[in-house]
Amino acid sequence: MGTTNNTASPGAALRLYLWVTVASKVTLVWLWAHHPLLSLAVFVVPELWLALNTVVPNASGLGPVVRRFAAQGREVCLTIDDGPDPGTTPALLDLLEAHQAKAVFFLIGVKAARHADLVRMIASRGHELGNHTHTHPLAFFWCAGPGRTAREIDGCSDAIEAAAGLRPRFFRSPAGIKSVFMFGALARRRLTYVGWSGRGLEHWSSGPEGPVGRLIRKVRPGAILLAHESGTNARIRTDVIAGLLTHLSREGYRCVLPPAA
Repeated sequence: MGTTNNTASPGAALRLYLWVTVASKVTLVWLWAHHPLLSLAVFVVPELWLALNTVVPNASGLGPVVRRFAAQGREVCLTIDDGPDPGTTPALLDLLEAHQAKAVFFLIGVKAARHADLVRMIASRGHELGNHTHTHPLAFFWCAGPGRTAREIDGCSDAIEAAAGLRPRFFRSPAGIKSVFMFGALARRRLTYVGWSGRGLEHWSSGPEGPVGRLIRKVRPGAILLAHESGTNARIRTDVIAGLLTHLSREGYRCVLPPAA
């Protein structure tokens, strides 16, 4: 997936953070005696930088985040998170086919294992299968250690491979939250981390109009658009995708799969 975003190595970013942290703490004793406020800043800044790059979606300080792709004309990439779900996936597949659209389905591993038939159905209809962690640990993925991070990545990839016979090439964490060990684990598995150019934020709305409008405002050639299926208000989420696809068709845009890295 072509991108113009940050491409720094994940290991280099983490090593830089650790070096700056150690070096800054060594200076604290002298600074505290001479410049207390500066000492406080030296103490806080590295932790603040790490916190921001861990919890802020699309932040790329810890590693490369793909937010756009190299489009050939009026093309966008539609990504759909949180499936598969028997209540939404079949209808979405029919909807995508009616618009001659392709999408990347970022699947949750436990759901993929439970609904292997839907995983195979998504692949058989020509769509991409992406890794969205095994259990979708939204509350604590930011503090996951190396073992838990690896299990979340591998569990989902294993479930997708067991269902459809292929391993995903793209990964997206829950809500864009990152673990400090995530980018190294992704690099070892040759997984590309995919963010987004625009998202609908469906959970903030009681109807489809707001999310559709937020997505439409971000439509540009090469944009990566984030929508959801499943979860609360599943019908609204399907209506959001329907509204977006109608707009894209009217404006002459195609939903395509991103090229290989």
